[in-house]
Amino acid sequence: MVLAVSPAVPGLLEACWRALVLGVVQGLTEFLPISSSAHLKVVPVLLGWGDPGVSFTAVIQLGSIVAVFAYFWSDLQQVGRGIARAVRHGQWSDPSARLGVAMALGTVPIVLAGLAIKRWLPDYDNSPLRSMTSIATVSIVMALLLALAELVGRRQRHIDQVTARDGLLVGLAQALALVPGVSRSGSTLTAALFDGWQRPAAARFSFLLGLPAITLAGLVELKDALGSPANGGPLPLLVGLIAALVVSWLAIAWLLRYLQRHGTWVFVIYRLLFGAAILLWFRAA
Repeated sequence: MVLAVSPAVPGLLEACWRALVLGVVQGLTEFLPISSSAHLKVVPVLLGWGDPGVSFTAVIQLGSIVAVFAYFWSDLQQVGRGIARAVRHGQWSDPSARLGVAMALGTVPIVLAGLAIKRWLPDYDNSPLRSMTSIATVSIVMALLLALAELVGRRQRHIDQVTARDGLLVGLAQALALVPGVSRSGSTLTAALFDGWQRPAAARFSFLLGLPAITLAGLVELKDALGSPANGGPLPLLVGLIAALVVSWLAIAWLLRYLQRHGTWVFVIYRLLFGAAILLWFRAA
């Protein structure tokens, strides 16, 4: 069995439909710890559309970022005021200021790693790290790490206890998400749980930490995505962005409520099954 990938450039209506589907996939998977980049690679390939590429993936993530800005606008205002007070009066012990510092420090590792990939891996779209086998293997490994974090994490710390060290530690985990299958939310949630965070606090910090990194990645790739004939131009990208925005908002609200009463075992099981299914599918193909 061979998966058919159409070499033809899709028409505008077809491109909009594909962007809508991928926007929904992006919205569902960006903030759930199951890897949006893996699903944005696997789903279109299974549908015969081929890999949409790094540029398209990065750009429709901007829809998810708008959802985070909207959902956490009050939190972000507090962070801004906390940083302003700290700059004027030296109140860096203020929880909001510490959160802002942690977000800034946590962004540095993924920015440096992204620049390194741009510099030394210009053909990253076709890298072995984006192969189906790699995605499946990484998904399984990250599922096991999340399971271990669930078992050993103390789940005592709140987000107002965040420190610069936490930002750097979780930021290093976030940098791993440049490898499809890792999951940015999954790696940061796992690191925070290992570090003793409560689940809702870990998820909240994961959402906020992703703002600078995903925004920068989307803006950097915007020009390439708009110029790619396979993406159909600006209109399909807009469709994908809007779909990702709406579904991301719903996913954020659901996950925060879910983690108040439940663990992450459902995501562990899903990722194990997802990885195993990919390995079996492409071994049989």
